Amino acid sequence: MFGKRIHFYTPTFAPYHSAEVALPSSTFPSISVTGRYCALDCQHCKGKLLNTMIPISSPDELISLSYNLRKEGSLGFLLSGGCLQDGSVPIDRFLDAIAEIKRELQLTVFVHTGLVDLKTAREMKRSGVDGALMDVIGSNETIRQVYNLKGITVQDYERSLDALHRSGVPIIPHVLLGLHYGRISGEYQALDMISRYSPSALVIIVLRPIRGTPLEAFSPPSPREVAQFLVVARLTLKQTPLILGCVRPLGRHKAKTDRLAILSGVNGVVFPSAEALKTAKSLGLETSFSGYCCAHAFLDARPTS
Repeated sequence: MFGKRIHFYTPTFAPYHSAEVALPSSTFPSISVTGRYCALDCQHCKGKLLNTMIPISSPDELISLSYNLRKEGSLGFLLSGGCLQDGSVPIDRFLDAIAEIKRELQLTVFVHTGLVDLKTAREMKRSGVDGALMDVIGSNETIRQVYNLKGITVQDYERSLDALHRSGVPIIPHVLLGLHYGRISGEYQALDMISRYSPSALVIIVLRPIRGTPLEAFSPPSPREVAQFLVVARLTLKQTPLILGCVRPLGRHKAKTDRLAILSGVNGVVFPSAEALKTAKSLGLETSFSGYCCAHAFLDARPTS
């Protein structure tokens, strides 16, 4: 279906060192439109993931930063940020700036939307964004207990997928395995929901307990559980690029997960371990490295038949 090529992604919002690749220091950074602020204060993150992003506070600041990134050789950026109380990321006031950036600089721009309505999705389409990343949750209990979202249900996530689908913006959903205190709870329901909206690619990430958060003491799903989910995802979305994303446990867990993921038929791996490279080579796969965010997979890993 996809041939014998696998894509490895090394966006520069986190360090990556390998003898296989040498990329500039700012190929694809992440930018936060809320700085270090997130209204939700989620159990798994507590806003700490925002510390890896470049903080901005205005559209003019985004435009200025984009020109600097272009001079430094960047391919583009991921526009993200903390959520508001309704589960959205306030990117709407930056969309005119994105339109200018796309027009003047031709950078690749992905946005991490959170929940989104049809009006915003259509404005995103008009701005020229290259794709929308969205974390999809399939459990009301997880939405309430882990994300601290009140009055939001699984149906709101489905409405957001529908809005993006109807607007024509490429959708790159993310499913976080083990979000519910390390347990699989709603992830398969999320996959079923995603499958109804023709995603451009699907990214699977895995709970990596963060120090100083309530989930610090909880163990993530095992590599075997991750592989089981990947196999179901591969069979469910046969023509959709499937990616093992940037967030997953490190060390031995990562090495085992990476190997099993490649055996499960993923099209790409972010920040691949040495075991991932070894496994790809042993299977005779052609490999390529890219400094893009893995959302670019829908352009890199198209089905060949």
